[in-house]
Amino acid sequence: METTPNNHSGEVPKSMEDCAICLDTVNERKTLECSHSFCSACIDSVFKLKPACPICNTYYGEYTGTQPEGTMTEMRSRLCLPGFEHCGSIVIQYSFPAGIQGPEHPNPGTRYSSTSRTAFLPDSEEGQKILKLLRKAFDRRLVFTVGRSVTTGLNNVITWNDIHHKTNIKGGPQCFGYPDPDYLLRVQEELRLKGVTLDD
Repeated sequence: METTPNNHSGEVPKSMEDCAICLDTVNERKTLECSHSFCSACIDSVFKLKPACPICNTYYGEYTGTQPEGTMTEMRSRLCLPGFEHCGSIVIQYSFPAGIQGPEHPNPGTRYSSTSRTAFLPDSEEGQKILKLLRKAFDRRLVFTVGRSVTTGLNNVITWNDIHHKTNIKGGPQCFGYPDPDYLLRVQEELRLKGVTLDD
């Protein structure tokens, strides 16, 4: 197989023989179990950041995030959430003390302030399943990170890390609350994209 210099111009691969990472002819082909192939060096460099196929996001190994030290606790409540009147609710409390950013954060050595967040799930079979997934994601340091807050614009703060939570009991999606009929499916997909499933 002829090897040509890698092309990082952002173009779409020319054919199925091209590596989807460097967009050039595959060099030293490495085919994953999901049947997607890449240059060996390209996929090895991607896996150092995130052990997942860049095309289909199938995970290979366990992905650990950059969440700072904190706690996740849950309690049961008799309060019913809109759309889930047949059951009580699960109240999740996240708490993080102030600290110093580590090498995995955007500004190592810079302080970040303490924060706490409260989230709500229905205490149904599906809600309990999502609680287990959120616990697994929290233990893998995937639920939060340190960076820039989309809401406030502040830098060097603890922020959500693309796993959406319901932080209000009501008000619908626009207020991060219930009712939101598709929320439980959406959050499971967000967790799956981070490699968090009940199968692993």
